[in-house]
Amino acid sequence: MRGPVTELRAFVNAALIEKVDRDHRDPDDVFRRRQVVVALTFVVGTAVLAWALRITPGDPLFYVATLTLAGVWLVGALLSGPLHAGMGHTRRGERARPIVQSLVLGVLLLLLFLVGALVVARIPVLREPVDQLLDHARFGAFAAVLAITFVNGVVEELYFRGALYAALPRHQVTLTTVLYALTTVGSGIPLLVLAATVIGLVTALQRRVTGGFLGPIITHVVWSTGMLLLLPPTLELTR
Repeated sequence: MRGPVTELRAFVNAALIEKVDRDHRDPDDVFRRRQVVVALTFVVGTAVLAWALRITPGDPLFYVATLTLAGVWLVGALLSGPLHAGMGHTRRGERARPIVQSLVLGVLLLLLFLVGALVVARIPVLREPVDQLLDHARFGAFAAVLAITFVNGVVEELYFRGALYAALPRHQVTLTTVLYALTTVGSGIPLLVLAATVIGLVTALQRRVTGGFLGPIITHVVWSTGMLLLLPPTLELTR
């Protein structure tokens, strides 16, 4: 029987390090078209996100803005060219869809951020912007916000770890992480930028390993919906 350290090392290696063999290279004309489409999508999507995050909580316009954002990422991803779900491998070397590992990564990230929230909650200058962001769920229709969070988690990964990743000739992990974080700068919330950096890095490593968007989508959705559900009561523990 392998010890916990060995098991953890095997999990990290399978989920984030050892790449699965595949050949998804685009022909030159498809690659150039993909680059143009993702560049235009990035500019438009970043502007719409900045607009959405600055809308007053409770304003119905927030739903219009976030659904518009989802549409931008989705259309850009689909128009860019072929996208692939990807294939992972287990700790024993068998090939499989990256579902279980991605669920585990999502839960681990969620726990990490919730623990960090207990620290952030004690620093007013950091907590206030987070509270303002969560006000969209507190003062709006929570079910609608949850559904939008789920949908945006899916389409963001289709674009950033699907289309954008495939449009970059090199340094894909670094560049997609940086660009994903840059889209959140317009929010004016430093912790949101930090969160985007962490999530962007983990999902980019998943994309590198699996060659597709499925793993990143699962991890992102578990984390984002979990944060929406569990962050408010976690912050309340420190009041």
